[in-house]
Amino acid sequence: MRGTATYVYCLAARSRPPSLTRVPPGLPHATRPELLEIKKRVWAVVSDVPLSTYRSDRLEPRLKDLNWVADAALAHEAVVEHFASRADTSVVPMKLFTMFSSRERAVADLSAQWPGIASVLDRIRGCNEWGIRVVRQPAPSRGAVRSASSGTAFLAAKKRERDDARAGLVKAADAAENAFESLAKLAREARRRTAPETASSPPLVDAAFLVSNTRKARFRTTARRLAKSCREAGADLILTGPWPAYNFVEHGAEDVRE
Repeated sequence: MRGTATYVYCLAARSRPPSLTRVPPGLPHATRPELLEIKKRVWAVVSDVPLSTYRSDRLEPRLKDLNWVADAALAHEAVVEHFASRADTSVVPMKLFTMFSSRERAVADLSAQWPGIASVLDRIRGCNEWGIRVVRQPAPSRGAVRSASSGTAFLAAKKRERDDARAGLVKAADAAENAFESLAKLAREARRRTAPETASSPPLVDAAFLVSNTRKARFRTTARRLAKSCREAGADLILTGPWPAYNFVEHGAEDVRE
């Protein structure tokens, strides 16, 4: 269709075409998501999007509008999660704003990348992504320093406070490391995520795990047990998931191509 590009949300591998019943509407101004066969039993989930909005020179200014980008990202994610929620479907999420100039170009380019796509599908088949984030609990208020009756007592209280804080940090960090290592043993793959250098209070551990659906119950039970251990050590473990395997698909996005 002239004046449009082909937007790709994800690739879905299944023995039969995935159902489009109740599929979310997709990106703003996009047509309803459809299936585009790439290989036998592998489909791209696509929409037509207007070049008046999504052509590179029109898209660039919109990327400065964080609200618009957030709405687009949520719409993209909703479509991906719709297909990833099926236990019998393996999904390769595409990056936000992955577009091709036509459906024919999308099929040609994705088919040319098939060896890499096939490798990704083999790695994530039957799995979902789960995440943990372990953060230090707020330090309790110390009254000993404020109530010190002399300069010597004040300095001694400050030293005890520093020593206690250091010991508490070590204890919390050890619990976080134990949580990561224990959960990694239950996962097919595990990857740490690095906090931005500008983060004022980086997490002790921020990690993603590729977990087989046959192990998800054990993974969740173990995570709950480890969360209790972390709390006792002065840290909070937050479990998220299941998600599409975003951190385990190394598949580059394409710009709109003519």
